[in-house]
Amino acid sequence: MKRISIMTIILMILFIPMSIRALDFDIYSNNVILYNTKENKVVYEKNSKEKISIASLTKITTGIVAIENIKDLDEKVTITNDDFKGLYEAHAALAGFKVGQEVTYRDLLYGLMLPSGAEAARALERTVAGSEEEFIKLMNTKAKELKLENTHYTNPTGLDDNNHYSTASDVLKVFKYALKNKEFKKIITTKKYVTSDKSVTLKSTLSRLNTLDMDYVLGGKTGTTDNAGLCLATLANYDNTDFILVTTGAEYSRTSPRSFLDQKEIYEYIRDNYDYQEVVNKKDVLVTLPTKYLKEDEIKFTSDKNIKMYLENNFNKKDLKYKYIGEKIITHKMKKNQKIGRVDIYYHNNKLTTVDIKLKDKPRLSIIKYLWGHKLIVGIILLIIIFIPKNKKKRRKIKIKVKKKRR
Repeated sequence: MKRISIMTIILMILFIPMSIRALDFDIYSNNVILYNTKENKVVYEKNSKEKISIASLTKITTGIVAIENIKDLDEKVTITNDDFKGLYEAHAALAGFKVGQEVTYRDLLYGLMLPSGAEAARALERTVAGSEEEFIKLMNTKAKELKLENTHYTNPTGLDDNNHYSTASDVLKVFKYALKNKEFKKIITTKKYVTSDKSVTLKSTLSRLNTLDMDYVLGGKTGTTDNAGLCLATLANYDNTDFILVTTGAEYSRTSPRSFLDQKEIYEYIRDNYDYQEVVNKKDVLVTLPTKYLKEDEIKFTSDKNIKMYLENNFNKKDLKYKYIGEKIITHKMKKNQKIGRVDIYYHNNKLTTVDIKLKDKPRLSIIKYLWGHKLIVGIILLIIIFIPKNKKKRRKIKIKVKKKRR
């Protein structure tokens, strides 16, 4: 009996369809979130709401805040000694600008995002907001605006500080927001940029992707500190869809680009095991509702469009469950195109999508069914109609007889 029980359990495990959310990748990163921009949906996450240090992923916020507060990106500013204060001691990454060099805001933004230049961040905070304190206020205001519930900034560079923290989920939110800005997206997806004075060539820290065959990655931002470990936020495209992947907390290694390897494993697993599956066809009957006094006894409702979603390749449409919420019966009082409810579609207890249920045509009243449904009222009306004429005839006869007697 014990052998049968064990075999039964094994078979059950083998044949239960696995969801990517239940999958545990063997990776170095402690915090992960993968997002499908086309469907506005998280595909995979791991510890994505844990408060962590995010190192230079901070510069995503620094960059978009600067862009939104600069009137002319080609306006020139001068690099000063203050822009380097404490950076050498902190072993911060630098873009390569020199004290006294005259550069444009555009140059600074490319220096900030491509080689992750801390001096570019300092120059931006000083010239855009007047001081580090005022620029940090702008960053935290943006965090509140984007509803980053577990994020607080104390500097624009991402250097370690106990009060400087975020989450992988919040980094995703601000990165998604920043990518809507054309200038930001252009910068983050550039591999190499030459400054306006031709003195500095800025190269993206993502150049090592070339050795990992990750040409589907369009751009992104790296980050590394002692507390944060290896961090990486990237924008990728395959299956005609943009994906954003944030990984943080991978242990630093001189010999292995662990954050890049983690992202390669996640991206390629999803690419090889997921695709767009048909969830709803316009011919699929989602719900059938009874009618009252209509020519049709029931009405079958379908979607007005085909719906495809990014799901596992072992997706089986037969496992879909429909849950209808709305009107229970269709009457002649309802109007064409009126929304009468919705159908929530579930797959293995996970809600995939919702389809609004609307009347495609005006319900047609059946006079016969209506009258049959009101038999008592109709009967009374008929009796009244039949009875009234007889009474009128009797009254006329009485009046005539009376007149004849008087004559």
